[in-house]
Amino acid sequence: MNPILRPSGPDADVYAGASIDAAQRQLTRKFRLRGLDAPGLDARIIVGHVVGFDRTALAAHSNRVLTPEEAAGIAELSARRLGREPVARILGHKEFWGLPFKVNAHTLVPRPETETVVEATLSSLGRDHRKRRGLSIVDLGTGSGALLLALLSEVESAFGIGTDISFTALLCARDNAAALDLSARASFVACNYGAGLSGPADILVSNPPYVACGDIASLEPEVRDFDPRRALDGGPDGLDGYRAIASDVDRLLAPGGVLVLELGQGQLGTVTSIFAAVGVELVTTRYDLSGIPRAVVMRARS
Repeated sequence: MNPILRPSGPDADVYAGASIDAAQRQLTRKFRLRGLDAPGLDARIIVGHVVGFDRTALAAHSNRVLTPEEAAGIAELSARRLGREPVARILGHKEFWGLPFKVNAHTLVPRPETETVVEATLSSLGRDHRKRRGLSIVDLGTGSGALLLALLSEVESAFGIGTDISFTALLCARDNAAALDLSARASFVACNYGAGLSGPADILVSNPPYVACGDIASLEPEVRDFDPRRALDGGPDGLDGYRAIASDVDRLLAPGGVLVLELGQGQLGTVTSIFAAVGVELVTTRYDLSGIPRAVVMRARS
């Protein structure tokens, strides 16, 4: 069982004496009334975390009565979720590409749509991508390291570098590399985009900040209030990060190398124009499940 720091908490008496199933149902109702997107899933994850059960064990032990400590823990974590703190931030980890990633206050929470960048990168390498030898991959603005480490987990002979302006984010990425047994092939550099790098890479990937600064206030509270602003704010038009990468891409990307970027909604044409002007041409576009152009694959001239 996960340790609970306090024997009592806000509304702990609400869950005292309740079964696991009753606590989940009550939490689901509260979250639904609060307007949360996935009330049932959030309730299951929080209850499972507190009692130390996975989904199967929760179902098998649904009638077990919560201990007072568990009731207090559920009340405390659910209060944070009702305050719109994302579950991943409450628990300190998030799954991405089927891998567990630690997150902290200086990293974005990896999102499902960012997996399109991984998919697009692997597709650009062809069906035999796992056999490609000696590929170098650079992730500009790596945060938790999710993009870089997901790719290294798939391309087993590649090595990579993740950069970030936040040293605390890089500590998180380093911990994730160690947990995934990828430390031997991943290194991390504290710098703004590629400013601290020397040689060109075969593959550049990035999920740069792409929200226009004037639009941040209208984001969902889970993003606006809990994601680091520097990882969201793309300047007045949301394109500052793309321009920064483009200004240095000739030095950072090998001739014929592949550049894969995540995009914000409505940015496809402008971003591809920015890179076409520096000799990096569009190859293909990948769409997310909402039909939004989410990842763009480009190639430097040989």
